[in-house]
Amino acid sequence: MEAKKNGSISDDELVKLSRNGDKNAFGELVKRHEGKVYTLGFRFMKNREDAADVMQDTFLQAYRKLGSFEGKSAFSTWLYRIAVNICLMRKRKKKLEYVSFDSAIESESGGDDIKREPVDWSDEPLELADKKQVREKIEKALSKMPGEYREVVVLRDMDGFSNNAVADMLKISLPAVKSRLHKGRMYLRKELSDYFRSRGEL
Repeated sequence: MEAKKNGSISDDELVKLSRNGDKNAFGELVKRHEGKVYTLGFRFMKNREDAADVMQDTFLQAYRKLGSFEGKSAFSTWLYRIAVNICLMRKRKKKLEYVSFDSAIESESGGDDIKREPVDWSDEPLELADKKQVREKIEKALSKMPGEYREVVVLRDMDGFSNNAVADMLKISLPAVKSRLHKGRMYLRKELSDYFRSRGEL
């Protein structure tokens, strides 16, 4: 590890060094990928605390599973697949908790609807857009987008994974990826078109 500068060592080489007990090598892998893993976690979970937990859990799980990494895909793809799985498990758990919580309150309140506060993404930078207002609009649209579309749009359009990689990560068919991506893009297009039209820019 000391013979080369960290930046000149490939991810695959760092994985091999990590398997041989070089903790500095794994630390370099964390340094290279922690930003993208955090961003992916934030876009899925929609809050910083959960995103930080996802990032921590991802690298812990990756370290434990290094022996199972076969190198058939890029290390980053393998790592982000772990992150996506953690996000999906956390979302399912939260959904179950919400159902349980809402049921308990509804029984006490006579079935009144529960109004939840909307998630605020307004101060989280989004690389796709230069203008702050447009970024905020994209973020707001993403927060309202059905989860199955958002997952595909985030992985495909924001994180740059191929359709095949997205299908592998989400364990869905390639046609399903294309369908959800199309619907997600149409949703964003409508939201942004309405926004620009309201400003007289369309």
